[in-house]
Amino acid sequence: MILCAGESLIDMVPRDGFYRPLAGGSVWNTALALGRLGAPVRYLWPISRDPFGEMLLRPLAEAGVDTGACPRTDRLTTLAVVTLTGGEARYSFYDEGSAGRLFAETDLPPLTPDQSALFIGGISLVPDPCGATIATLAARAAAAGLPVMLDPNIRPFFIPDETEYRARLDRLIGHAAIVKISGDDLAWLSPDQPPETAARALLDRGPRLVLQTGGADGAIAHTRDHRLTAPAFRVEVADTIGAGDTFNAGILDALHRAEALARLDRLDEPTLTAALTHAARAAAVTVSRPGADPPWAHELT
Repeated sequence: MILCAGESLIDMVPRDGFYRPLAGGSVWNTALALGRLGAPVRYLWPISRDPFGEMLLRPLAEAGVDTGACPRTDRLTTLAVVTLTGGEARYSFYDEGSAGRLFAETDLPPLTPDQSALFIGGISLVPDPCGATIATLAARAAAAGLPVMLDPNIRPFFIPDETEYRARLDRLIGHAAIVKISGDDLAWLSPDQPPETAARALLDRGPRLVLQTGGADGAIAHTRDHRLTAPAFRVEVADTIGAGDTFNAGILDALHRAEALARLDRLDEPTLTAALTHAARAAAVTVSRPGADPPWAHELT
């Protein structure tokens, strides 16, 4: 069982001069994509009892995602207003006092023996108390030997204290077995280094696998033994919402099916190549249609 812990929200997406509410959030998208791909997945994040909360739970249930551990609250759901420029998504967040923002350590369930990995990332890592809660969960998982996958998905405008956030992110990288990092993330983290140099340097901080993504330029996987590349699949782009989140799900799904999450120190080239290809193919389906709408398993066969 793959545990995804982190934000869910409502994306207010422009469409024909109006805004359309769509369920989303970086970690929510990854959980949904994993469920649609057929992977065993559990989602953890406070869900509001407002109408938007039901919008978030319904797709997860349809995809077979276990949401039984999600605390329910009367606080409101986070909103993200999306601006699209050339198909690229930019966000403004309405999050103060929201259901997820006040996620506390007392809301954390115990880790269970059936869990094979923990996925974390996105804006849920930034503010407190939710950021501290996710950091605590990651530390517990790493101490228990559970592989942690981290996608920081950095939104600089959402970070009130850069020094504090960099320190938290440094600790989380140390707990992570897998880090997915985009070109924008690398430019923010290591502006004075070439992207590939900065990505590979993360291996010295604890992770066994670093995934460097570049949108239409494809992806590069770094381990101590390998440097493998995978081109992006060419499609007509509707928008990029949820593309990286779907890529994350594709990687975890492939590694889970190959029983490789427990042997990340010994990843072989065929397994890693297959995971990269699976993730890129899944992400290509997502960018080909509006919003975060990841593929079902049958769409990739």
